[in-house]
Amino acid sequence: MEYLRFILKDRTFLILLWMINFFGTIYGYMWYEGQLSNTPAKFLIFVPDSPTASLFFTIFLTFFIFGRNIPYIEALAIVTLFKYGIWAVVMNLLMLLVNGSLSWQGYMLMASHGAMAVQGLLYAPHYKIKIRHLIVAGLWTIHNDFIDYVYNMMPRYSSLDMYMNEIGYFTFWLSVCSIALAYYLTVRNKNQFYQS
Repeated sequence: MEYLRFILKDRTFLILLWMINFFGTIYGYMWYEGQLSNTPAKFLIFVPDSPTASLFFTIFLTFFIFGRNIPYIEALAIVTLFKYGIWAVVMNLLMLLVNGSLSWQGYMLMASHGAMAVQGLLYAPHYKIKIRHLIVAGLWTIHNDFIDYVYNMMPRYSSLDMYMNEIGYFTFWLSVCSIALAYYLTVRNKNQFYQS
């Protein structure tokens, strides 16, 4: 674990990670372009879930590289990275089950979103999150679920339309689990994360 701690704080690695997240964020917003063009203005901020999560993490990395913390962004990053990372992996697996096959883009999305979920957790010992920061991140995340599944602003997976109620239910509880995990790793027990 000592080697992992060294890598995660290495400036060259941090800059590389920043670049991956920065360009991944841009690509993510481009991926949502079609849906965003048909989204009412008041909902625009809530639609591109994954790129907004990676944007939060990119902002965290920007400050972290210079030895600074920004706890509200850190809380939003850890919760949303894990939630939308796991969500995308599960949705693409469900697409594979429903359709019997998955495009190369689907496998790419699974790999990139899986990595997205992990990276937010790896930096948990470096966040300066307190309960108030996590409450704000939790409210943002749950509110986003209501926007997605009450106002039908969720990402479009046409093959899965018939399962939208079940997906909404799963998404809500994934949000709860993401908030709880963030609490456990940062507010409650962050010093135990790297202990082996």
